Order: sequence, then structure tokens, then C-alpha cells
Amino acid sequence: MKRRCRQSGFTLLEVLIAVTIGVLVVTVLAEVVTKMSESRTVLQEHGRLTQDARFAMDRMVRAVRGSRDLLLPQPDKPDTDWREHVREETVPASPPEGSSSKATAVLAVSLGARVDLDADGIPDADNDGDGLLDEDHPGDITFDRSPGIHLIDDGGNGAVDESARAADDDEWENVRDEDPFNGLDDDGDGLIDEDYAADMNSDGKPGYAGVDDDGDGQIDEGNNADDDEDGAIDEDWLDAVVFYLRGGILIERHPVPWDQTSSNGITGLDFIESAIAEDVSRFRVERITGSGNGNIVDITLDLTGAETGETFSLHSRVRVGGAM
Repeated sequence: MKRRCRQSGFTLLEVLIAVTIGVLVVTVLAEVVTKMSESRTVLQEHGRLTQDARFAMDRMVRAVRGSRDLLLPQPDKPDTDWREHVREETVPASPPEGSSSKATAVLAVSLGARVDLDADGIPDADNDGDGLLDEDHPGDITFDRSPGIHLIDDGGNGAVDESARAADDDEWENVRDEDPFNGLDDDGDGLIDEDYAADMNSDGKPGYAGVDDDGDGQIDEGNNADDDEDGAIDEDWLDAVVFYLRGGILIERHPVPWDQTSSNGITGLDFIESAIAEDVSRFRVERITGSGNGNIVDITLDLTGAETGETFSLHSRVRVGGAM
């Protein structure tokens, strides 16, 4: 008697169930992989935003702490309908205040005394190498042949280098030589010693009238614009370190003690520019004048990632010439 062999196999229902389970498993795994990839992207972008923001903020804080002069923002002027002491710019652009045509943010300070890029033992801010800093300015204080700071919106009205006078150092209404270097606001515009002549104290004499400034036994010898009475004029200008936005990129402009422009001489136009942060969505700088503390700078920097839309914010408040 022959035995019948039992044939084994899957029914159609079993096959369908197995396929369904397989599809569910693959779908779940795909979702897990996608979530992991998204999380990785978020973490990577967060790390990049954090690193860039901290690097940029550190550059600005160091520049302010090492400086003796806050150039921008300016104090408020009585005749304008926007705030000069607060400069804020966003990406996309936010509307300007008052009759200003564009909201622009900028931080500018004079170069600190410890910077020596060419390592010659002389601070780069001492342009004439005589051991004194910023003691003998030209009429164009920054020596860049432009009103205010070259290619910068100094006053916050949205215009750049709009004055016809290079010696209009606060870039305001084509006026120059309005403020002698005496610690006073002579022209009543809210700024102190901001727009003085090549004869810095405007006394019509080299150095200080009636004083032997250089100790050579002679009084008031030479050119009226020779403010240290050493026989040379216009030898020591204000070297401006500038931070501003170009689109969503934060730019640092740093002066250099060599002929960067190949103009057969060093001027305020010799500088290098570097991008120190990308994806900047907000840059805000406020000038605060505190009693007994000099000028204080309040800085806010927001970076927003292009891939995730995540925003990382940093805020610092620092005193010009020292920590808070």
C-alpha cells in the first residue's frame, strides 16, 4: 500500500499577511532612519550656528574691550526722527525708523593698542611709530578719503558716504570741523570730539598754544595742523575696526599696517574683510552711556539655520576699554 506524501506550502492568506508585516516593518524602519537623519541634521546645524555665533560675538567683544573709542553707533541727534544710538538690521529686512531709508546695523571702534599684525614691536594703531596713539589726526579722522567711515552708513539714515566732504567725520549735512578736541559737545549734536579739524583743538597754533609740546625749547613752531609739534602733520589717524551685515553674512573689517591697496602708502583704506558668521537673521548694536562707566555696547546676534529654521541667539554687554 502506497503512502500519500503530504505537500506543504503557504496559503494565499498567509502570503498576504507576511507581505503586510514586511511592509510595516520596512515603513517603520524608514521612518526611524528618517527621524535619525533629521535629528542629526538638527544637531549638526545647531552646532554650526552655536560655533559661528560664539566666534563672531567673541570677535566683537574683544574689539570693544581693547578699544578706547566707540565710533558707531553714534549718540542720538536732536534733529533726526530715528535713533542713532540703536542700530538694528534683520534678514529679511525690517522697516527703517522715521525718515531713514534703510535699517542698517554697524559696530565700529578704534583699533586697540595691543594689536601688532606685522610683529614689529609697534602697535598698529600708532601709525607714525612715535609711541603715541591717535595724537595727530588729519581733518579726515579715519584717513579713508570718505565722509565718516568708508562705505558705511554712519548716521543710520540708510545712505552711504552721502556727504560731499571727506572731512565730515560724522557724515552729517556736509558740515566739517564742528567740534574741537576738548571733551565737549561744541556743536550740540550729541557727539563729543567727533568732527574736529586737522588743528585738533582749533586754537590756531601747532600743538597747544603757548606750550612747548615736544620739549625742544621752542613754542608753537611749525604748521598749525601739527598737533604734537614734531614737524609732521596728519600722521596718526583713527584705525576703524568695523562689523556690519552684508546680506545674511556678518563682516569684520580690520585695518592692516601694510599697503593693502598698493597705493604707495598706508591709509585708512588699507584693511581686510572677513566673513565671521553666516545665516545672520538679526544684528543689533546699542550704545549706552553709563555714568562713571564710559560707553557701554549692548550686542545681540541671531543666527537662523537655512535647513531647519532653528534660531540661535547670543547677547553681550561690554564696556569700551574693559569688561563689565
